[in-house]
Amino acid sequence: MYKVHCMNRISQAGVDQLYGHFAPARDLDDAEAIMVRSANMHGIALPDDLLAIARAGAGVNNIPLDVCTQRGIVVFNTPGANANGVKEMVIAGMLLASRDILGSTRWVAEHADDEAVAKEAEAAKSQFGGMEIAGKTLGVIGLGAIGAMVANAGRSLGMHVLGYDPYLSVKYAWSLDRHVHAVRNVGDIFSQADFITIHVPASDKTRHMIGHDQIAQMKRGVVMLNYARDLLVDEHAMADALASGHVARYVTDFANPITTHMKNAIVTSHLGASTIEAEDNCAAMAISELSEYLLSGNISNSVNFGNVDLGPIETDERIVVLHKNVPNMIGNFSQILTDASLNIENMANKRNGSVATTLLETSGPWDDKVIERITSLDDVFRARMIPGR
Repeated sequence: MYKVHCMNRISQAGVDQLYGHFAPARDLDDAEAIMVRSANMHGIALPDDLLAIARAGAGVNNIPLDVCTQRGIVVFNTPGANANGVKEMVIAGMLLASRDILGSTRWVAEHADDEAVAKEAEAAKSQFGGMEIAGKTLGVIGLGAIGAMVANAGRSLGMHVLGYDPYLSVKYAWSLDRHVHAVRNVGDIFSQADFITIHVPASDKTRHMIGHDQIAQMKRGVVMLNYARDLLVDEHAMADALASGHVARYVTDFANPITTHMKNAIVTSHLGASTIEAEDNCAAMAISELSEYLLSGNISNSVNFGNVDLGPIETDERIVVLHKNVPNMIGNFSQILTDASLNIENMANKRNGSVATTLLETSGPWDDKVIERITSLDDVFRARMIPGR
């Protein structure tokens, strides 16, 4: 039974499901798989026998992907599992920014002991006036699992919705409300939207993708929302725009020494996916991914290796090989299996950039040296055998 270590607290429903299939690894050094949420894994010594890491969430910037890839450790995430929770926070953020709900509740708390509070509230309410979001233009940058749901919710609230995603998948394109207008130039969102929300992964390419130049293109009085990653926004540029009034409100889920001192910022404490339902969904999805990979070699939602699926094992054994995406690798595997008198019954290969995953189903008398020979190839990170029927 594989041993799994949890680096963060996961939902009880997830724990029950996890340890119904696998054994708990109390110490990280004993782990063959890891489940993690927000714990920073950079600089941590990973166990020699570690096969996989499942991130219960979408972002994986807390995981050393390059190290994992070189060691043949498959890293999974759970895209879409927390999408509804984040979508609802975005809607809440738009309402908080358009109506001074926070200012009003603070006023009531300050006057709680005033017997005439009801009368005073009527006189004071004009200072907390706002605007309705119906009829306004919402710009959504990134139309993946969360962005697509936000765009559709905006339409349901009576907003005009512009969406930008140069990498829009067929899956999420089909899920979009037909009235969501896809733009080819993100500048169209900057120039037209009253509310702008961003939903893209954090990477070197997207770091500070909202900076001085982009903000200068936005309408004066725009509301900017960031429930994706703090690194996407140049926070010094945003602070300047808030101070000048060019940006009316910045709503972000990432508290830090810069955002907490911004004028007209609404900062929450990373609540996007902090719902019972989202935590249960993320845990269940992560456990399913680990189970499929550990028990059958199938990979889905990996961020560093090719996703591949041969279904249930129907032969004597299945060999899982994680390797560089270079010519003649399949030929090398085939020769090793031929030399061991093993017949290839089924095979699948999927690349992910410079690396690839190969599954080989074989039949015949097993030779314990097969995995050793495959692993000894220069461009192989890891190989293992999973017994079949």
